[in-house]
Amino acid sequence: MLTSQDLHGVMGMMPSFATPDAGDLRATSTVDVDNLQAGIDKIIRDGVDVITTTGSFGECYNLFFDEWKTLAVAAFEVTNKRVPLFIGTTSTNPREVVQKLNFLRDLGADGTLLGVPYYSEHSQEYIADFYTQIADMFPEIGFMIYHNPVNHKVHIRVPTFQKIVNSPNIIGMKDSHHETRQFIQLMKIIRGKISVFVNQAQLFPFARLGASGCWSIDAWLGPWPVLHLRNLIERGDDEAAQALIGELMGDGAGGREDGEGSGFLAHELAGYVNPGPTRTPILQPSEAVVRSTQARVDRWKEFCEKYQPLVETAAPVAV
Repeated sequence: MLTSQDLHGVMGMMPSFATPDAGDLRATSTVDVDNLQAGIDKIIRDGVDVITTTGSFGECYNLFFDEWKTLAVAAFEVTNKRVPLFIGTTSTNPREVVQKLNFLRDLGADGTLLGVPYYSEHSQEYIADFYTQIADMFPEIGFMIYHNPVNHKVHIRVPTFQKIVNSPNIIGMKDSHHETRQFIQLMKIIRGKISVFVNQAQLFPFARLGASGCWSIDAWLGPWPVLHLRNLIERGDDEAAQALIGELMGDGAGGREDGEGSGFLAHELAGYVNPGPTRTPILQPSEAVVRSTQARVDRWKEFCEKYQPLVETAAPVAV
């Protein structure tokens, strides 16, 4: 069984790898298994440490149950326990969460990424009970808390973890919404029990405060800049890590395409994997969005060319 000590480094937050017809409202089978398995195999071989599926970027809200099962099986088979895999089970419906976890248990999966039911705003007591009750129902599965206050409507407060840590198989958290003072207090409660992955732009200074690694969507544009950041942090080269974070952030605005149905446009243009289109609604991005996204992708490709040799020299991966 996975433990918190198994979780560190770069966690790739995976797209859902849609078929070309995924934008059709009548489509019922939209997971492209071949592209999904090729993408996962590629990023594992290139050195990512953890794979996580069906968060927001992975369209957890936009898959039929049968599509989710197809994705789960495909991801499980190709990962083949080479790295920790957390298959997302977030739903508005807690009973559907249990259905999905029954499926993962029968599959033999090691981990799940789980956010709170997000239709309504919940109390801190509910959050603690939700996680501990469901984790206790599935002791053979490692749980990673999906903390996304923007989409899930609640911020998990530090004192709430005093109950959450009582479930030994809650071993990780995807986070980016605790500021440094909260994080210091959080680590007093969870250190050694729950490994926290922060956003890649937060890895310094949060790694020095106790974060085990970072989560990244950009890794699917090509993982080497984020892997190099991981290596700098592990070597204790804080000055270079700060400089690299500044480089990756660009103008500080995050550098992402700003809506207009752009979906996975950056990842399609980058060509590292083939994520397919965003599921409905599909809108044609404006020329301005295409240009700005292409500029961001070109910049990221330059980072990949710069840092891939350094990553491969420092830590060759044999899988």
